[in-house]
Amino acid sequence: MSSPDLSRLVPGFDHESSGSQAVFRAALEALSHPGRPIDMPRVASGPRHGHRAAALLLLSLLDADTGLWLSPSLAEGDASAWLRFHTGCRLVTEAAAAQFCWMGNHDWAHGLDTLNQGSDNWPDQSATCVIEVDGFEAAQPRWALQGPGIPGERQVRIEGLPAGFELQWQENHSRFPRGVDVFLASSDQILGMPRTVRLRSIEEA
Repeated sequence: MSSPDLSRLVPGFDHESSGSQAVFRAALEALSHPGRPIDMPRVASGPRHGHRAAALLLLSLLDADTGLWLSPSLAEGDASAWLRFHTGCRLVTEAAAAQFCWMGNHDWAHGLDTLNQGSDNWPDQSATCVIEVDGFEAAQPRWALQGPGIPGERQVRIEGLPAGFELQWQENHSRFPRGVDVFLASSDQILGMPRTVRLRSIEEA
C-alpha cells in the first residue's frame, strides 16, 4: 500500500483530547437513546470524501488495534489515508475481517449478515457499521423503533437508507446476542441503532 501524501491530508481534531472526548460522548448518547439524531460536535473538518459526522465518529473510535473496511467510493477517496494517518488503524480488504465498516452514501456494498457477527460467548467482538444516509428530516419514509433506551416507541424519519435494510435489520436483531451495531450518519448528525433495537416501517397515509 502506498504512503499517503501528507501535504494533502486534512488535519484531524482541532484539539486532540477534548475533540475526541466530545465525539465519544455524542456516540454514547446516540447508543443510549436509539433513534434520536445527535448533532456531531464541530471539532474537526473531516476528509474531503464522506460525511463529516461519519468521519469524526470513526476518528474517535479507531486505533492501531482495529481493522477498518471502507466501501468502494470511500476507499478510492482520501478518507482511507486520513483515518490511517490520524488513528493508525489497519485497512482490511474483506468486510468480514473488520471491527469497523464505513458504508458511503448510496454505496451499499455488503449486507449486514456478511459482517463480523461476534459469537454467543464474545458478542462484543462483532463489527460496528457506520452507514451514511441523506438525513433525518425527510417527509418520508418513517420508521418506528422499540427496545432498550426507548420509552415505548420512537419514530424517526430517515432518508437514504439502503434498499432492503428493514429485512436485514430484522435478521440482525434476531441473531442477538450476536449481530452488528450500526450508526447512521448524515453530514452533521449520527443516529445509534444497537442490535437490541427492533425496527419497522410506518406507511404514510
